[in-house]
Amino acid sequence: MNKFLSFIVALLAIAKVAAFMGTPVCTQRPASMQRNGASSMEMRARVCDLLGKTPNRQARVVTFSHKRIKKVQHVNLQWKRFFSESLNRNVRLRLSTKGIKTVNKMGGIDAAAKKFDVDLAKF
Repeated sequence: MNKFLSFIVALLAIAKVAAFMGTPVCTQRPASMQRNGASSMEMRARVCDLLGKTPNRQARVVTFSHKRIKKVQHVNLQWKRFFSESLNRNVRLRLSTKGIKTVNKMGGIDAAAKKFDVDLAKF
């Protein structure tokens, strides 16, 4: 029985060493393998880029018969372009209507992004 255990320990040691042998795992695709068009689309969460508002998943509808049905109240998101004076270009953001009103109130996207710590260079 003792020889059997030492044999298994030796096999496990070889397996650990063999796991780190060979080529490293490639995390980036080569330029020729990059996708474009509809196949490269990725799903984005329904979240305001400026304020971070998310859908309310706690809402309930009470019917006439007083049944309580769960529903999701989505954020009213709009695609909006603003001119950023710091970047000297247009930035396209997905904002809630409240976020749009906040940008208008603060006088521009640069002031609003500074207040809410949003990096406009990503957009």
